[in-house]
Amino acid sequence: MSAQCQLREFKDQQKDGAGVATLSSGAPVAEISSVQTVGKCGPMLLQDVNYIDEVAHFDRERIPERVVHAKGAGAFGYFQVTHDITKYCAAKLFDTVGKRTPIAVRFSTVARESGSSDTVRDLRGFAVKFYTEDGNWDIVGNNSPIFFIRDPILFPPLMHTRRNPQTHLKDASAFWDFNTLRPETTHQLMHMFGDRGIPNGYRFMHGYGSHTFKLVNCKGEAVYCKFHYKSAQGVQNLDVETANYLQYYDTDYAIRDLYDAIARGDYPAYNMSIQVMTFEEAENCKWNPFDLTKVWPQKMFPLIPVGRLVFDRNPTNYFAEVEQMALSPANMVPGIEPSPDKMLQGRLFSYGDTQRHRLGANFMQLPVNAPKGVCVKNYHRDGPMHFNDNQKGAPNYYPNSYGGPEPSQRARDLQGPYKVTGDVHRYDSGDEDNFSQAAVFWNKILDDAAKKRLVINMAMHVVNAEEFIQERVINMFAQVSPDLGECLRAELNLRKPAKM
Repeated sequence: MSAQCQLREFKDQQKDGAGVATLSSGAPVAEISSVQTVGKCGPMLLQDVNYIDEVAHFDRERIPERVVHAKGAGAFGYFQVTHDITKYCAAKLFDTVGKRTPIAVRFSTVARESGSSDTVRDLRGFAVKFYTEDGNWDIVGNNSPIFFIRDPILFPPLMHTRRNPQTHLKDASAFWDFNTLRPETTHQLMHMFGDRGIPNGYRFMHGYGSHTFKLVNCKGEAVYCKFHYKSAQGVQNLDVETANYLQYYDTDYAIRDLYDAIARGDYPAYNMSIQVMTFEEAENCKWNPFDLTKVWPQKMFPLIPVGRLVFDRNPTNYFAEVEQMALSPANMVPGIEPSPDKMLQGRLFSYGDTQRHRLGANFMQLPVNAPKGVCVKNYHRDGPMHFNDNQKGAPNYYPNSYGGPEPSQRARDLQGPYKVTGDVHRYDSGDEDNFSQAAVFWNKILDDAAKKRLVINMAMHVVNAEEFIQERVINMFAQVSPDLGECLRAELNLRKPAKM
């Protein structure tokens, strides 16, 4: 049944009637629609616990929204292994062809607030939680294989360019000022202002883990890896006119499209693949393989099929299962490890930190975040909103002589030592080959029509920036290709107001 009919569906499922309204304590409520007063027109009473219970909870309904990825949709389903990759990875969810693992997904826009439109030009989040028998594994990715920056300390200023701190308005000058001063953003900007900058909902876009990870097999042999999800529905994008129309008339278009597709049994599916790079190949690579602003060319590192993601259940409650869903790239299982990717390493801290801010110290106990089929045993105790058995009487210190949990030998065997050398320093990577892959994208991937649309889309945004910043934008993209700079200048001149 479609999202529009959800309330009717709920009513039809209530075989025993509506039931009795209660206070939070469970006590039945005598009256819902009026407060207690002294006489019909008199003042209300402090003893009206019905009112206090209702309003005190209402005052605390909202939790902090995500500082990024605030507007999102969610679904649940399964991952099924279709191809054997145990030669690369010992993670248990991959150990048998045909094996199914429960999963959850959260799709989102990236830089927009929770009340914004689903059809704005932006990246889209594509974050998957695998409830494996070794605990939760999260791939917190996007619909882009790359990102704007390669150093995590630049993430806060990148996000701060969204709105002016005094006017609280979107500020094209601030956006392009930052991006032209950090030209490593060039490659991602071209993807975002191209056709895939406004996907047709969440079902018709690919997903990527984006970062470089490390896979370890049962022999302790390791390779580097990237994860891809290819939409089984194909790729569809919205033109600017359609996207603008939907911004006014169906703000929640992508959420509605996903919900309705699952409700009618048209389950979205995505084919998972990996790219693999050996340590030797990484050492001899002509570019930094851990640079998030660059792709691994598929001609050099072909896609290896792994399995299929299928989403066949809608959330039963948005707040409980989507808003409170907490994903983090730090959630890894034996056989999957981080690489030297600096952006990944920065996110290993920031995601858990922001979830503790949003949801509290015990956010992993929420049903949507708790591992399934795994008994959590550790030395964590107490904290606000702790609502399970607090591990009963088990020792809360380690080491101990009283039967507390011990380290896993399997996890230890799979987490072998590795060597890292170098001088400790702050290395600014802003000038590390910012244009070669952007040039390939412009010269070899885009056809003439796609190039024209990219230039128009970009000019529509850049024209709102100050003149000197517009010049910097033109000069930056001219380093990708002189004709790109020329086309952008010509389009900007057409859009500038005539001087009197």
